[in-house]
Amino acid sequence: MKIIVGMDSFKGSLSSKEANQAVSEGIRSVFGDATIKTYIMADGGEGTTRALIEGMNGILKTASVTGPLGAVVDAEYGFVDDDNLAIIEIAEACGLPLLTDDELDPYTATTYGVGEMIEHAYETGARQFIIGLGGSATNDGGVGMLQALGYQFFDEHGVEIEHIGGALLKIDKIVKTPEAHKYEDCNFRVACDVNNLLYGPDGATYVFGPQKGAAKDMLSDLDAGLKHFAEVTESEMDIDISKVEGGGAAGGLGAAFHGYLSAELGSGIGLIIEILNIEEEITDADLVITGEGRLDAQTSMGKVPAGLAKSAKKHGVPIIAFGGSLTNDAYELVNQDLDAIFSIQHSPVSLEEAMKSSTTSFNLEKTVSQVMAVFSLNR
Repeated sequence: MKIIVGMDSFKGSLSSKEANQAVSEGIRSVFGDATIKTYIMADGGEGTTRALIEGMNGILKTASVTGPLGAVVDAEYGFVDDDNLAIIEIAEACGLPLLTDDELDPYTATTYGVGEMIEHAYETGARQFIIGLGGSATNDGGVGMLQALGYQFFDEHGVEIEHIGGALLKIDKIVKTPEAHKYEDCNFRVACDVNNLLYGPDGATYVFGPQKGAAKDMLSDLDAGLKHFAEVTESEMDIDISKVEGGGAAGGLGAAFHGYLSAELGSGIGLIIEILNIEEEITDADLVITGEGRLDAQTSMGKVPAGLAKSAKKHGVPIIAFGGSLTNDAYELVNQDLDAIFSIQHSPVSLEEAMKSSTTSFNLEKTVSQVMAVFSLNR
């Protein structure tokens, strides 16, 4: 019997690797001789780097770069020497977790550090890049990143603009320096699980700005800045970034990567499944097991369980998911993506108790073992 296990993390309780281990132990309590293939999973956001370097025998590197508000931060990225591949999560340089709630300010935040990470990886030897766009605290359209890569953005007086989101309305001229040209021999693949455009009512600012600390009276200026950036990009560079699906991801980084670095934007989980050749392993599997901390309607929108379900369904392999909690609308997933879903909670406990790693691991293992016992009845 062959079972594929690809659990996302149970945030605050178990990492993807720990969740996979608990599931494997539950399987082996019933099917002791099963062939179990486990994969550390992520959806393009947090955990993507570790998922890929684990599966590709890569290593972690650290670069000291500019953080979202200018202070230096130590940002980790993955590097796979055999493939000249760098795996970068932009949140390492400009992510929400780097700031307190009181510090959040997309008007002054910058993606400059993302460009510095790319530069550091390039000098290390990377020519292939996988970029995870989740969790940014920025709304600068990726201009900060581009400045770090050698692009120059001048105002009407010929002065370079600041590295902040609030400076985009000042852009009058764009220059691609020889330093920026060196990235033309690089290939960028970007994990992007939203389809929002760069600006407008459904763009980066209005949809994601409030969670980054943008006050209501700030939204119109920030959105106007992104629109202006797109207009000058088209007039100066002959590049249209206004209609890029996913361009509004990470405060406009999606548009910058696509327009200026010719990046391919795609599903984060789809990218991981492809790179780790998971679908090939699924083709002759008897079962796929997946899950995450909370199963709800959002699970179908680019999350790990939905991505694995797409591959499993293609090859007629049953797939079941386990969650720390299930919302009422989670059961819609059974009709859309999954064959069955299960909550691992078996008795009323406090949230604090439920979130303990030991509790989550025990509950996950035992729930899986019982489902496997039922599964065995039909074999």
